[in-house]
Amino acid sequence: MTQKIRATFLATAACCATLTSPLSAQESPSASAELEALKSELARLAARVEQLESELETVETKADEAAASAEETAKLAQSTAAAAPTATFKAAPELKGEGGWTFKPRGRINVDAGFVSAPSSTGADSGFDAEARRIRLGVSGKIPGGFGYKVEADFAEDEVALTDAILTYKDGGLTLTAGQHNNFQGLEELSSSLHTSFIERSAWTDAFGFERRIGASAAYSSGDVLIQGGVFADNSADLPNNNWSLDGRLVFAPKLGDTQLHLGGSIHHNMLGEGATVRYRQRPLVHFTDNRFVNTDRFSAVSETGFGLEAAAISGPFHVSVEGYSQNVNRPEGFEDPSFFGGSVELGYFLTKGDTRGYKSGTFNRVKPANPVGAGGIGAVQANIRFDHLDLNDAGIIGGTQDSYQASLIWTMTDYTRLLLNYALLSYDDAAFPTASGSTSYNASVVGVRAQVDF
Repeated sequence: MTQKIRATFLATAACCATLTSPLSAQESPSASAELEALKSELARLAARVEQLESELETVETKADEAAASAEETAKLAQSTAAAAPTATFKAAPELKGEGGWTFKPRGRINVDAGFVSAPSSTGADSGFDAEARRIRLGVSGKIPGGFGYKVEADFAEDEVALTDAILTYKDGGLTLTAGQHNNFQGLEELSSSLHTSFIERSAWTDAFGFERRIGASAAYSSGDVLIQGGVFADNSADLPNNNWSLDGRLVFAPKLGDTQLHLGGSIHHNMLGEGATVRYRQRPLVHFTDNRFVNTDRFSAVSETGFGLEAAAISGPFHVSVEGYSQNVNRPEGFEDPSFFGGSVELGYFLTKGDTRGYKSGTFNRVKPANPVGAGGIGAVQANIRFDHLDLNDAGIIGGTQDSYQASLIWTMTDYTRLLLNYALLSYDDAAFPTASGSTSYNASVVGVRAQVDF
Protein backbone atom coordinates (compact mmCIF):
# COMPACT_ATOMS: atom_id res chain seq x y z
CA MET A 1 0.00 0.00 0.00
CA THR A 2 2.77 2.48 0.89
CA GLN A 3 4.60 1.70 -2.36
CA LYS A 4 1.49 2.62 -4.38
CA ILE A 5 1.10 5.91 -2.50
CA ARG A 6 4.78 6.75 -2.95
CA ALA A 7 4.65 5.91 -6.69
CA THR A 8 1.58 8.06 -7.24
CA PHE A 9 3.14 11.14 -5.63
CA LEU A 10 6.45 10.70 -7.46
CA ALA A 11 4.67 10.38 -10.77
CA THR A 12 2.62 13.49 -10.06
CA ALA A 13 5.70 15.46 -9.03
CA ALA A 14 7.61 14.37 -12.13
CA CYS A 15 4.73 15.36 -14.36
CA CYS A 16 4.47 18.77 -12.75
CA ALA A 17 8.21 19.33 -13.11
CA THR A 18 8.01 18.42 -16.81
CA LEU A 19 5.11 20.74 -17.42
CA THR A 20 6.62 23.73 -15.64
CA SER A 21 10.01 23.65 -17.31
CA PRO A 22 9.01 24.73 -20.89
CA LEU A 23 6.31 27.00 -19.68
CA SER A 24 8.24 28.91 -17.12
CA ALA A 25 9.63 31.45 -19.59
CA GLN A 26 6.34 32.36 -21.07
CA GLU A 27 4.04 32.16 -18.08
CA SER A 28 2.52 35.18 -16.45
CA PRO A 29 3.52 36.07 -12.91
CA SER A 30 0.21 34.78 -11.56
CA ALA A 31 0.59 31.43 -13.27
CA SER A 32 4.13 31.15 -11.98
CA ALA A 33 2.91 31.78 -8.43
CA GLU A 34 0.28 29.08 -8.78
CA LEU A 35 2.85 26.59 -9.98
CA GLU A 36 5.12 27.39 -7.07
CA ALA A 37 2.22 26.91 -4.68
CA LEU A 38 1.43 23.54 -6.33
CA LYS A 39 5.05 22.40 -5.97
CA SER A 40 5.05 23.48 -2.35
CA GLU A 41 1.85 21.52 -1.72
CA LEU A 42 3.32 18.44 -3.43
CA ALA A 43 6.42 18.67 -1.27
CA ARG A 44 4.28 18.92 1.88
CA LEU A 45 2.22 15.92 0.79
CA ALA A 46 5.38 13.90 0.09
CA ALA A 47 6.66 14.68 3.59
CA ARG A 48 3.30 13.65 5.03
CA VAL A 49 3.46 10.37 3.09
CA GLU A 50 6.89 9.65 4.58
CA GLN A 51 5.52 10.39 8.05
CA LEU A 52 2.55 8.07 7.48
CA GLU A 53 4.87 5.36 6.20
CA SER A 54 6.93 5.63 9.40
CA GLU A 55 3.83 5.49 11.58
CA LEU A 56 2.53 2.50 9.59
CA GLU A 57 5.80 0.65 10.07
CA THR A 58 5.58 1.28 13.83
CA VAL A 59 2.01 -0.04 13.91
CA GLU A 60 2.98 -3.13 11.90
CA THR A 61 5.91 -3.80 14.26
CA LYS A 62 3.65 -3.53 17.31
CA ALA A 63 1.08 -5.77 15.59
CA ASP A 64 3.74 -8.39 14.93
CA GLU A 65 4.89 -8.16 18.54
CA ALA A 66 1.30 -8.48 19.78
CA ALA A 67 0.71 -11.52 17.55
CA ALA A 68 3.90 -13.16 18.83
CA SER A 69 2.86 -12.39 22.41
CA ALA A 70 -0.61 -13.82 21.82
CA GLU A 71 0.90 -16.99 20.35
CA GLU A 72 3.23 -17.33 23.35
CA THR A 73 0.29 -16.75 25.73
CA ALA A 74 -1.73 -19.41 23.92
CA LYS A 75 1.16 -21.88 24.19
CA LEU A 76 1.55 -21.05 27.88
CA ALA A 77 -2.19 -21.50 28.44
CA GLN A 78 -2.10 -24.87 26.68
CA SER A 79 0.93 -25.91 28.74
CA THR A 80 -0.77 -24.78 31.95
CA ALA A 81 -3.97 -26.58 31.04
CA ALA A 82 -2.01 -29.76 30.34
CA ALA A 83 -0.23 -29.50 33.70
CA ALA A 84 -3.39 -28.70 35.69
CA PRO A 85 -4.95 -31.69 37.52
CA THR A 86 -7.98 -33.35 35.97
CA ALA A 87 -10.81 -34.85 37.98
CA THR A 88 -12.85 -37.99 37.48
CA PHE A 89 -15.68 -39.21 39.68
CA LYS A 90 -16.34 -42.81 40.72
CA ALA A 91 -18.04 -42.87 44.12
CA ALA A 92 -15.59 -40.08 45.07
CA PRO A 93 -13.59 -37.50 43.07
CA GLU A 94 -10.11 -38.54 41.98
CA LEU A 95 -7.56 -35.92 40.98
CA LYS A 96 -4.93 -36.84 38.39
CA GLY A 97 -1.90 -34.62 37.92
CA GLU A 98 1.06 -34.43 35.59
CA GLY A 99 3.48 -37.34 35.70
CA GLY A 100 1.12 -39.88 37.25
CA TRP A 101 0.15 -38.24 40.57
CA THR A 102 -3.32 -39.13 41.85
CA PHE A 103 -5.28 -38.24 44.98
CA LYS A 104 -8.60 -39.69 46.09
CA PRO A 105 -10.57 -39.39 49.34
CA ARG A 106 -12.02 -42.65 50.62
CA GLY A 107 -14.31 -43.81 53.38
CA ARG A 108 -17.02 -46.14 54.58
CA ILE A 109 -19.94 -46.15 56.99
CA ASN A 110 -21.36 -49.32 58.60
CA VAL A 111 -24.33 -48.84 60.91
CA ASP A 112 -25.54 -51.98 62.73
CA ALA A 113 -28.55 -52.85 64.86
CA GLY A 114 -30.19 -55.99 66.20
CA PHE A 115 -30.62 -58.10 69.29
CA VAL A 116 -29.04 -61.01 71.16
CA SER A 117 -31.31 -63.48 72.95
CA ALA A 118 -29.78 -65.89 75.50
CA PRO A 119 -31.11 -67.55 78.65
CA SER A 120 -32.05 -64.62 80.88
CA SER A 121 -30.47 -66.13 83.97
CA THR A 122 -27.01 -65.90 82.37
CA GLY A 123 -27.15 -62.12 82.59
CA ALA A 124 -25.94 -62.02 78.99
CA ASP A 125 -29.35 -61.60 77.37
CA SER A 126 -28.44 -58.18 76.01
CA GLY A 127 -31.58 -57.64 73.93
CA PHE A 128 -31.69 -54.80 71.40
CA ASP A 129 -28.65 -52.65 70.64
CA ALA A 130 -27.10 -50.63 67.84
CA GLU A 131 -23.78 -49.03 66.93
CA ALA A 132 -21.79 -47.25 64.28
CA ARG A 133 -19.62 -50.28 63.49
CA ARG A 134 -17.21 -48.42 61.22
CA ILE A 135 -16.82 -44.78 60.22
CA ARG A 136 -13.62 -44.61 58.24
CA LEU A 137 -12.08 -41.71 56.39
CA GLY A 138 -8.83 -41.56 54.49
CA VAL A 139 -6.99 -40.85 51.27
CA SER A 140 -5.13 -42.92 48.72
CA GLY A 141 -3.28 -42.32 45.51
CA LYS A 142 -0.28 -42.92 43.26
CA ILE A 143 3.14 -41.32 43.13
CA PRO A 144 5.26 -41.25 39.94
CA GLY A 145 7.78 -44.07 39.74
CA GLY A 146 5.46 -46.95 40.67
CA PHE A 147 4.76 -45.79 44.25
CA GLY A 148 1.43 -45.52 46.00
CA TYR A 149 0.03 -44.54 49.38
CA LYS A 150 -3.00 -45.09 51.59
CA VAL A 151 -3.93 -43.60 54.97
CA GLU A 152 -7.19 -44.39 56.74
CA ALA A 153 -8.55 -43.99 60.26
CA ASP A 154 -11.70 -45.19 62.01
CA PHE A 155 -13.81 -42.71 64.00
CA ALA A 156 -16.43 -45.12 65.37
CA GLU A 157 -17.25 -45.29 69.09
CA ASP A 158 -16.03 -41.70 69.60
CA GLU A 159 -12.43 -42.82 69.20
CA VAL A 160 -9.81 -42.39 66.50
CA ALA A 161 -7.96 -45.56 65.55
CA LEU A 162 -5.43 -45.84 62.74
CA THR A 163 -6.36 -48.64 60.35
CA ASP A 164 -4.12 -48.48 57.26
CA ALA A 165 -1.06 -46.30 56.77
CA ILE A 166 1.11 -47.65 53.96
CA LEU A 167 3.56 -46.80 51.21
CA THR A 168 3.70 -49.25 48.31
CA TYR A 169 5.94 -49.88 45.33
CA LYS A 170 4.83 -51.91 42.30
CA ASP A 171 6.93 -53.30 39.49
CA GLY A 172 5.19 -55.84 37.30
CA GLY A 173 3.91 -58.64 39.50
CA LEU A 174 5.90 -57.48 42.55
CA THR A 175 4.34 -55.29 45.25
CA LEU A 176 6.32 -54.06 48.25
CA THR A 177 4.41 -52.59 51.21
CA ALA A 178 5.65 -50.77 54.32
CA GLY A 179 3.54 -49.43 57.16
CA GLN A 180 0.48 -50.61 59.08
CA HIS A 181 -1.47 -53.20 57.10
CA ASN A 182 -2.99 -56.68 57.26
CA ASN A 183 -0.74 -59.66 57.58
CA PHE A 184 -1.73 -62.89 55.88
CA GLN A 185 -4.26 -65.08 57.72
CA GLY A 186 -6.76 -66.44 55.28
CA LEU A 187 -9.22 -65.55 52.55
CA GLU A 188 -12.00 -64.03 54.64
CA GLU A 189 -9.65 -62.15 56.96
CA LEU A 190 -7.93 -60.45 54.02
CA SER A 191 -11.17 -59.72 52.16
CA SER A 192 -12.49 -56.24 52.94
CA SER A 193 -15.37 -55.98 55.39
CA LEU A 194 -17.17 -54.22 52.53
CA HIS A 195 -17.35 -57.49 50.61
CA THR A 196 -18.07 -60.21 53.19
CA SER A 197 -21.25 -62.31 53.02
CA PHE A 198 -22.14 -61.83 56.68
CA ILE A 199 -22.28 -58.91 59.07
CA GLU A 200 -19.06 -60.19 60.70
CA ARG A 201 -16.33 -62.57 59.62
CA SER A 202 -16.08 -66.15 60.91
CA ALA A 203 -15.59 -66.43 64.67
CA TRP A 204 -11.98 -67.66 64.60
CA THR A 205 -10.70 -64.62 62.65
CA ASP A 206 -11.56 -62.38 65.59
CA ALA A 207 -11.00 -64.86 68.40
CA PHE A 208 -7.35 -65.42 67.49
CA GLY A 209 -6.57 -61.72 67.55
CA PHE A 210 -5.81 -61.04 63.90
CA GLU A 211 -5.24 -57.33 63.35
CA ARG A 212 -3.29 -54.85 61.28
CA ARG A 213 0.36 -54.51 62.27
CA ILE A 214 3.25 -52.24 61.39
CA GLY A 215 5.66 -54.08 59.14
CA ALA A 216 7.15 -54.67 55.72
CA SER A 217 5.85 -57.23 53.27
CA ALA A 218 6.20 -58.40 49.69
CA ALA A 219 3.67 -59.96 47.35
CA TYR A 220 4.43 -61.53 43.99
CA SER A 221 1.77 -62.52 41.48
CA SER A 222 2.45 -64.52 38.34
CA GLY A 223 -0.40 -66.09 36.42
CA ASP A 224 -2.53 -68.11 38.84
CA VAL A 225 -0.01 -67.99 41.70
CA LEU A 226 0.20 -65.42 44.49
CA ILE A 227 2.95 -65.45 47.13
CA GLN A 228 2.79 -63.12 50.15
CA GLY A 229 5.13 -62.73 53.10
CA GLY A 230 6.32 -60.20 55.63
CA VAL A 231 7.75 -59.35 59.01
CA PHE A 232 5.64 -57.34 61.44
CA ALA A 233 5.75 -55.61 64.80
CA ASP A 234 2.50 -55.10 66.74
CA ASN A 235 -0.43 -52.81 66.01
CA SER A 236 0.54 -49.13 66.23
CA ALA A 237 -1.78 -48.61 69.24
CA ASP A 238 0.09 -51.28 71.24
CA LEU A 239 3.67 -50.20 70.52
CA PRO A 240 6.32 -50.11 71.80
CA ASN A 241 6.70 -53.72 72.90
CA ASN A 242 8.72 -56.80 71.99
CA ASN A 243 5.98 -58.45 69.95
CA TRP A 244 6.92 -59.40 66.38
CA SER A 245 5.72 -61.91 63.81
CA LEU A 246 6.59 -63.66 60.56
CA ASP A 247 3.69 -64.26 58.18
CA GLY A 248 3.30 -65.96 54.83
CA ARG A 249 0.57 -67.06 52.44
CA LEU A 250 0.46 -69.01 49.16
CA VAL A 251 -2.54 -68.91 46.80
CA PHE A 252 -3.29 -70.83 43.62
CA ALA A 253 -6.30 -69.33 41.80
CA PRO A 254 -6.90 -70.84 38.36
CA LYS A 255 -10.00 -70.38 36.22
CA LEU A 256 -11.76 -73.43 34.79
CA GLY A 257 -14.02 -72.04 32.11
CA ASP A 258 -16.21 -69.47 33.85
CA THR A 259 -15.43 -70.86 37.32
CA GLN A 260 -12.93 -69.06 39.54
CA LEU A 261 -11.14 -71.43 41.90
CA HIS A 262 -9.13 -70.50 44.97
CA LEU A 263 -6.78 -72.70 47.00
CA GLY A 264 -4.47 -71.34 49.66
CA GLY A 265 -2.59 -71.79 52.86
CA SER A 266 -1.04 -69.47 55.45
CA ILE A 267 1.33 -69.53 58.40
CA HIS A 268 1.68 -67.06 61.27
CA HIS A 269 4.42 -67.18 63.89
CA ASN A 270 4.17 -64.52 66.58
CA MET A 271 6.89 -64.02 69.21
CA LEU A 272 5.47 -62.42 72.33
CA GLY A 273 7.36 -60.23 74.78
CA GLU A 274 8.69 -61.40 78.10
CA GLY A 275 5.93 -62.05 80.63
CA ALA A 276 3.25 -61.86 77.93
CA THR A 277 -0.26 -63.21 78.21
CA VAL A 278 -2.87 -64.03 75.58
CA ARG A 279 -6.63 -64.32 75.61
CA TYR A 280 -8.94 -65.82 72.99
CA ARG A 281 -12.62 -64.91 73.03
CA GLN A 282 -15.47 -64.07 70.69
CA ARG A 283 -18.84 -62.33 70.52
CA PRO A 284 -21.99 -64.10 69.24
CA LEU A 285 -21.69 -63.02 65.56
CA VAL A 286 -22.55 -59.32 66.03
CA HIS A 287 -20.18 -56.65 67.30
CA PHE A 288 -22.66 -54.43 69.16
CA THR A 289 -22.65 -56.64 72.25
CA ASP A 290 -19.71 -56.85 74.64
CA ASN A 291 -20.70 -60.30 75.93
CA ARG A 292 -18.33 -63.06 74.88
CA PHE A 293 -19.86 -66.47 75.47
CA VAL A 294 -16.55 -68.22 74.69
CA ASN A 295 -13.50 -66.89 76.54
CA THR A 296 -10.22 -68.46 77.66
CA ASP A 297 -9.38 -65.56 80.01
CA ARG A 298 -5.73 -64.54 80.10
CA PHE A 299 -2.94 -67.08 80.40
CA SER A 300 0.84 -66.89 80.02
CA ALA A 301 2.40 -67.52 76.59
CA VAL A 302 5.77 -67.29 74.88
CA SER A 303 4.68 -67.48 71.22
CA GLU A 304 1.84 -68.35 68.86
CA THR A 305 2.01 -70.37 65.66
CA GLY A 306 -0.99 -70.60 63.39
CA PHE A 307 -1.69 -72.66 60.26
CA GLY A 308 -4.58 -71.97 57.91
CA LEU A 309 -6.08 -73.65 54.87
CA GLU A 310 -8.59 -72.01 52.53
CA ALA A 311 -10.57 -72.99 49.43
CA ALA A 312 -13.28 -71.30 47.40
CA ALA A 313 -15.08 -71.40 44.07
CA ILE A 314 -17.18 -68.82 42.24
CA SER A 315 -19.33 -69.93 39.33
CA GLY A 316 -21.94 -67.52 38.01
CA PRO A 317 -24.43 -66.76 40.82
CA PHE A 318 -23.02 -69.50 43.08
CA HIS A 319 -20.08 -69.42 45.47
CA VAL A 320 -18.66 -71.67 48.16
CA SER A 321 -15.78 -71.16 50.58
CA VAL A 322 -14.20 -73.37 53.25
CA GLU A 323 -11.56 -72.33 55.76
CA GLY A 324 -9.87 -73.86 58.79
CA TYR A 325 -7.29 -72.47 61.19
CA SER A 326 -5.26 -74.01 64.01
CA GLN A 327 -3.79 -71.70 66.66
CA ASN A 328 -0.98 -73.34 68.64
CA VAL A 329 0.36 -71.62 71.75
CA ASN A 330 3.82 -72.17 73.21
CA ARG A 331 3.60 -71.63 76.97
CA PRO A 332 6.39 -71.16 79.55
CA GLU A 333 8.15 -74.21 80.87
CA GLY A 334 5.96 -76.29 83.16
CA PHE A 335 2.71 -75.63 81.24
CA GLU A 336 1.15 -77.81 78.57
CA ASP A 337 0.88 -76.18 75.13
CA PRO A 338 -2.73 -75.84 73.94
CA SER A 339 -3.99 -75.95 70.36
CA PHE A 340 -7.27 -74.23 69.44
CA PHE A 341 -9.26 -74.54 66.22
CA GLY A 342 -11.74 -72.58 64.17
CA GLY A 343 -13.34 -73.22 60.82
CA SER A 344 -16.27 -72.36 58.59
CA VAL A 345 -18.04 -73.39 55.42
CA GLU A 346 -20.16 -70.92 53.46
CA LEU A 347 -22.55 -71.21 50.51
CA GLY A 348 -24.11 -68.33 48.61
CA TYR A 349 -26.40 -67.76 45.63
CA PHE A 350 -27.60 -64.63 43.79
CA LEU A 351 -31.34 -64.49 43.21
CA THR A 352 -30.98 -61.76 40.58
CA LYS A 353 -29.94 -62.54 37.01
CA GLY A 354 -26.43 -61.74 35.86
CA ASP A 355 -24.90 -61.14 39.31
CA THR A 356 -21.85 -62.87 40.74
CA ARG A 357 -19.44 -62.52 43.62
CA GLY A 358 -16.35 -60.43 42.95
CA TYR A 359 -12.82 -61.82 43.23
CA LYS A 360 -9.44 -60.15 42.79
CA SER A 361 -5.83 -60.82 43.81
CA GLY A 362 -6.53 -63.65 46.23
CA THR A 363 -9.52 -62.08 48.02
CA PHE A 364 -13.26 -61.65 47.58
CA ASN A 365 -14.01 -58.32 45.93
CA ARG A 366 -16.86 -55.91 45.24
CA VAL A 367 -20.25 -57.11 44.00
CA LYS A 368 -21.29 -54.99 41.02
CA PRO A 369 -25.02 -55.39 40.30
CA ALA A 370 -25.85 -56.13 36.68
CA ASN A 371 -28.96 -53.93 37.04
CA PRO A 372 -28.35 -51.40 39.81
CA VAL A 373 -30.96 -49.22 41.44
CA GLY A 374 -31.05 -45.88 39.65
CA ALA A 375 -30.42 -47.47 36.26
CA GLY A 376 -33.76 -49.21 35.88
CA GLY A 377 -32.92 -52.27 38.00
CA ILE A 378 -33.42 -53.56 41.53
CA GLY A 379 -29.76 -54.23 42.32
CA ALA A 380 -28.31 -57.61 43.36
CA VAL A 381 -30.02 -59.89 45.90
CA GLN A 382 -27.93 -62.65 47.47
CA ALA A 383 -28.80 -65.42 49.96
CA ASN A 384 -26.06 -67.11 52.03
CA ILE A 385 -25.75 -69.80 54.67
CA ARG A 386 -22.75 -70.61 56.88
CA PHE A 387 -21.68 -73.08 59.54
CA ASP A 388 -19.07 -71.60 61.86
CA HIS A 389 -17.17 -73.58 64.51
CA LEU A 390 -14.82 -72.38 67.25
CA ASP A 391 -13.16 -74.60 69.87
CA LEU A 392 -11.24 -72.92 72.71
CA ASN A 393 -10.85 -75.99 74.94
CA ASP A 394 -7.46 -77.71 75.20
CA ALA A 395 -4.59 -78.53 77.56
CA GLY A 396 -6.54 -77.68 80.68
CA ILE A 397 -7.81 -74.34 79.34
CA ILE A 398 -11.60 -74.19 79.14
CA GLY A 399 -12.65 -71.37 76.85
CA GLY A 400 -15.77 -73.06 75.52
CA THR A 401 -17.01 -74.13 72.11
CA GLN A 402 -19.34 -72.27 69.79
CA ASP A 403 -21.23 -73.78 66.85
CA SER A 404 -23.08 -71.22 64.80
CA TYR A 405 -25.70 -71.83 62.11
CA GLN A 406 -26.13 -68.63 60.13
CA ALA A 407 -28.14 -67.20 57.25
CA SER A 408 -27.90 -63.83 55.52
CA LEU A 409 -29.79 -61.90 52.89
CA ILE A 410 -27.92 -59.10 51.15
CA TRP A 411 -29.39 -56.40 48.93
CA THR A 412 -26.65 -54.62 46.99
CA MET A 413 -28.45 -51.64 45.50
CA THR A 414 -25.43 -50.16 43.72
CA ASP A 415 -21.70 -50.86 43.59
CA TYR A 416 -21.27 -48.81 46.78
CA THR A 417 -24.42 -49.38 48.86
CA ARG A 418 -25.66 -52.52 50.67
CA LEU A 419 -28.20 -53.66 53.23
CA LEU A 420 -27.54 -56.90 55.16
CA LEU A 421 -29.92 -58.99 57.25
CA ASN A 422 -28.36 -61.80 59.35
CA TYR A 423 -29.69 -64.52 61.63
CA ALA A 424 -27.63 -66.93 63.75
CA LEU A 425 -28.49 -69.79 66.06
CA LEU A 426 -25.50 -70.39 68.33
CA SER A 427 -24.94 -73.54 70.37
CA TYR A 428 -22.56 -73.39 73.35
CA ASP A 429 -20.73 -75.85 75.54
CA ASP A 430 -18.58 -74.68 78.46
CA ALA A 431 -19.92 -71.16 77.96
CA ALA A 432 -18.45 -68.29 79.95
CA PHE A 433 -21.89 -67.36 81.41
CA PRO A 434 -23.60 -70.16 83.37
CA THR A 435 -27.34 -70.22 83.87
CA ALA A 436 -28.94 -70.02 87.31
CA SER A 437 -28.83 -73.81 87.47
CA GLY A 438 -25.12 -73.83 86.63
CA SER A 439 -25.51 -75.06 83.06
CA THR A 440 -22.96 -73.87 80.53
CA SER A 441 -24.55 -75.67 77.57
CA TYR A 442 -27.37 -73.75 75.89
CA ASN A 443 -28.39 -71.87 72.74
CA ALA A 444 -28.54 -68.18 71.84
CA SER A 445 -30.18 -66.41 68.93
CA VAL A 446 -28.94 -63.30 67.14
CA VAL A 447 -30.46 -60.99 64.54
CA GLY A 448 -28.34 -58.25 62.99
CA VAL A 449 -28.90 -55.70 60.24
CA ARG A 450 -26.42 -53.36 58.58
CA ALA A 451 -26.68 -50.34 56.32
CA GLN A 452 -23.47 -49.77 54.38
CA VAL A 453 -22.06 -47.14 52.05
CA ASP A 454 -18.51 -46.53 50.88
CA PHE A 455 -16.65 -44.31 48.50
